Amino acid sequence: MLEDRDLVDAVLADYRSAPIDDQWKALFAFIDRMNAESNAMQQGDIDAVKAAGWSEEAIYDAITVCALFNFYNKWIDATGVSDMPAAAYEMSGVRMAAHGYGGAGGAASPADV
Repeated sequence: MLEDRDLVDAVLADYRSAPIDDQWKALFAFIDRMNAESNAMQQGDIDAVKAAGWSEEAIYDAITVCALFNFYNKWIDATGVSDMPAAAYEMSGVRMAAHGYGGAGGAASPADV
């Protein structure tokens, strides 16, 4: 997904109408709900993502990444740390698309996790 800028932009604009697999839409819906109503999450939310093909490990990773970015964003906002320029995000995206978070491989898919 990361190698297609138009697709990424479509997902960022509205993952529900973006031309992505239902597996990804289910994961993004889960993360969207987690961001909006984490205290209201129930087993059915997990079950829906599992039914879409995501493993427990992938769901755990998604929850962890989402929670960490929420923490980082709040920390940055509260401390007044400056945001990176757009070009730095672009470079980071190119690096992660080529090497992933761990330094090897690319973006994960439901089949990979």
